[in-house]
Amino acid sequence: MYRYDEYDATLVRERIGEFRDQIARRLDGRLSEDEFKPLRLMNGVYLQLHAYMLRVAIPYGTLNSAQVRTLARIARQYDRGYGHFTTRTNIQFNWPALTDVPAILEELADVEMHAIQTSGNCIRNTTADPYSGAAADEIEDGRPWAEIIRQWSSLHPEFTFLPRKFKIAVNGAAEDRAGLRVHDIGLQIVRNEAGETGFEVWVGGGQGRTPRLAVRTRDFLEPRDLLSYLTAVLRVYNQHGRRDNMYKARIKILVEALGAEAFIAEVEEEFDAIRGGELQLPAAEIARIRAFFDTPKIDHPAPLPEAGEPGFRHWLKRNRRAHKVDGLSSIVISLKPIGGTPGDATAEQLDLLADLTERYGLDEIRVTPEQNLLLPHVRNEDLHPLWLALKSAGLATPNAGLATDIVSCPGMDYCSLATARSIPIAQAISQRLEAAGLSEAAGNVTIKVDGCINACGHHHVANIGVLGLDKRGEEYYQITLGGAFGKDAAIGGIVGKGLAGDDVPAAIARVLETYLELRTGHETFIDTLRRTGADAFKEAIYVEQ
Repeated sequence: MYRYDEYDATLVRERIGEFRDQIARRLDGRLSEDEFKPLRLMNGVYLQLHAYMLRVAIPYGTLNSAQVRTLARIARQYDRGYGHFTTRTNIQFNWPALTDVPAILEELADVEMHAIQTSGNCIRNTTADPYSGAAADEIEDGRPWAEIIRQWSSLHPEFTFLPRKFKIAVNGAAEDRAGLRVHDIGLQIVRNEAGETGFEVWVGGGQGRTPRLAVRTRDFLEPRDLLSYLTAVLRVYNQHGRRDNMYKARIKILVEALGAEAFIAEVEEEFDAIRGGELQLPAAEIARIRAFFDTPKIDHPAPLPEAGEPGFRHWLKRNRRAHKVDGLSSIVISLKPIGGTPGDATAEQLDLLADLTERYGLDEIRVTPEQNLLLPHVRNEDLHPLWLALKSAGLATPNAGLATDIVSCPGMDYCSLATARSIPIAQAISQRLEAAGLSEAAGNVTIKVDGCINACGHHHVANIGVLGLDKRGEEYYQITLGGAFGKDAAIGGIVGKGLAGDDVPAAIARVLETYLELRTGHETFIDTLRRTGADAFKEAIYVEQ
């Protein structure tokens, strides 16, 4: 993984000093809350429903053991003993005192972490396939490119105050595990006919009030031109993006308003004007960054263990993923215990995970867009002791990719923007499906829950989405079906009227029961839904209404 150089370290320390002064001026009244708001947002501080929240950046979701220990210490010392991992592969602390934030940022800086650009109208944390460098289907490791984008975009003077937030993702594998088509810019690494790697570029995706899938703007972009092309896209957006209406300010709205053809033409004009200039990436710099991201090598690979407890074998079946290197496995650590809060980890669990990362994970652990953790490089001979250790801490739930692996935003338990609860709904769904045996029986199904239309939980691209809304002071929940996250990305459709919260778990159980009745062979839920249409599922949802 990348290590800070003197420029990174200096930038972060200087930014902490600036923000410490800004906090002091806010606390003594020299800054009003309105004046303070854009300053705190650029440093990851939100004013939530009950307290300030600090969002810490985890670039492309990658952490080492020292960083995880620091997160554990922050959770214990400055918060209420836990942290919450997000769909953007960051971590949030929901209860820090504003006076403690500078001390927290200093501790983060000691392990090469920060909270810069985790909020506000700027280029946010760049994400990548969580299996980068490990995936058997990988074309090229996307993390070096995510790091190059991070360095280029950090406190970029031209793009500090964009019309709205801006999200970029990189995927280097055949399967899209980064969700490129629901990002402002998605970069897919591809090979051309000559065998050279470059980028297929997608622009204008997003969720929220007006979910849209990105359009392809380039079939093949040469790697050296990456920053020039990104600059061209952002300049067109910065010039034309709406600033008079925050609900129409995202680049997806601009692409739709101009039309894809006209938008691409403007980008190409700007690109032609700046390509080959100072933004062109030297081959030596690309090689320097790549050198930080190597794939481990195993001299004496061991086979997968064939024996062991039934629980261990089941966990391997569900939470292990194939690795590109013989003798290694990638292991999903589910943060979705049945009935638990999706994405939460206690300080004690984080301390243990730091130890396990160091002992069994070659000192690398990652956050996934599904609010889970991933040990990308585990020796096969270490799988059983790893499982035993995870099991002792409640971290060995064998449900990665199943219906109980539910993604959820914090909802109205924390968020000032939320219109309904989401965590209790996710917990109740999980318990209902597990009790009925439906999670295991249904196989790979994605369920995502949101407490408002901003869609931080990504319900739009879930096979089964749940959106909580307020209707005359009462919470109700819309069900969407047919969403998908990867290369077959799709926006789910609303099936009908909203349900009371207490009715949602049973309705989703009936949806899965309907799928089990209708599927043929080894069809997944989404395949069955696309083959049959939604009518039977809609009927199942409202059967008792």
